[in-house]
Amino acid sequence: MAKLWAGRTDGQIEQIADDFNSSISFDCRMYSQDIKGSMAHAAMLAAQNIISQADADALIAGLEGILTDIESGALPIDQTAEDIHMFVEQVLTQRIGDVGKKLHTARSRNDQVALDIRLYLKDEITEISQLIKALITAVTDKAEAYADAIMPGYTHLQRAQPITFGHHLMAYAMMLLRDLDRLADCKKRMNMSPIGCCALAGTTYPTDRNFEAEKLGFDGICQNSLDGVSDRDFCAELMSALSILMVHLSRFSEELILWSSWEFKFIELSDAYTTGSSIMPQKKNPDMAELVRGKTGRVFGDLMGLLTTLKGLPLAYNKDMQEDKESVFDAVDTVKMCLKVFAPMIATLTANTQNMKRAAQTGFINATDLADYLVKKGMPFRSAYKISGSLVALCIQSGKVLEELPLETYKAYSELFDADLYQDIDLVTCVEKRISEGGTSTASVKKQIAYVRQVLK
Repeated sequence: MAKLWAGRTDGQIEQIADDFNSSISFDCRMYSQDIKGSMAHAAMLAAQNIISQADADALIAGLEGILTDIESGALPIDQTAEDIHMFVEQVLTQRIGDVGKKLHTARSRNDQVALDIRLYLKDEITEISQLIKALITAVTDKAEAYADAIMPGYTHLQRAQPITFGHHLMAYAMMLLRDLDRLADCKKRMNMSPIGCCALAGTTYPTDRNFEAEKLGFDGICQNSLDGVSDRDFCAELMSALSILMVHLSRFSEELILWSSWEFKFIELSDAYTTGSSIMPQKKNPDMAELVRGKTGRVFGDLMGLLTTLKGLPLAYNKDMQEDKESVFDAVDTVKMCLKVFAPMIATLTANTQNMKRAAQTGFINATDLADYLVKKGMPFRSAYKISGSLVALCIQSGKVLEELPLETYKAYSELFDADLYQDIDLVTCVEKRISEGGTSTASVKKQIAYVRQVLK
């Protein structure tokens, strides 16, 4: 196709330079947003008497036809075109003649591409948010199923205190709720229209930028034309939010990988979300979780690539900014793929509650509760702490757990011990008496589940 920008030059560049300059291979995914933006622009031009209503009607009808034909497959996008904006405009002019050349009045590709990517990413945020909600639902459903399943809670990857599997799962539900909030905040700042900023300085035509913004669902307009065409904060902010989301998925994946190993054997992942070994027939590998963990670095890289591209750019538009799309599209695609596999992987896992409870017992994670027992009977905490630690050491030497030591042994360490201590250090008791809000008791976990479900509504 001939270059629409031919004039100052003859529009003829070497093929290798043309290929290097072209963005159609990746910005073609914004065809719908580009066409809808152009339809709003044509309507505004007519409303402001910049072009006739008849011309606007012809432009809009032509654009609707192009959109229909692309979506049906009747019009393949020409991969030799420079970009999606030029492709649409050239096809429009071919179809309706010189009227098509009026479409670009009072706008530039600079504000046009800024508009398209905002419209596109707003749609993507909506889809990603729905996928996060589906994952949160899977997590809360699983937490409800195992609200009272006792397991060891860890610090430093050392068994620390007894919690429930439901409580552990709900920690991830809370992280994912924050991810939803971050995406909503990002979408709010993204929802300002740059169209009408033109190349960088606005236009001499009496345009109505608010007309277009409202027609396209924006909350308002970018207030400075230089900023409007050169701003890619919204891309960086989205990719930052997606990177934090991937941190959460990666941490969750790490625990799924550990928990499904023979060394833990706390959970069993469905065969549908694992693979086997090509040489070791006994293997069941958590490949989906490992891939999510691995793809996290990819999303981080997309963010760092964009930040590095933007850090030294003078105002306003520079061709470097074409690099925004491949990185943000890759981050979006990667996150969506991870979320789509993660929710059913969680929904189909099963917990080995016996292994979880036995690990809690042999980890002496009721030692704090043993110390608290003495404190409630009047002993200073540090003294109680020392006795509890000494009893743990005795258990390790004798191959027992605290629940198995006879009362006589306890009384040798302190006369404050009585038969009621066994109830106090029972793991179920240890869990259920943690009544503080947000704690691990079954009632608290159910309250957390109810809270999350209410937020999702």
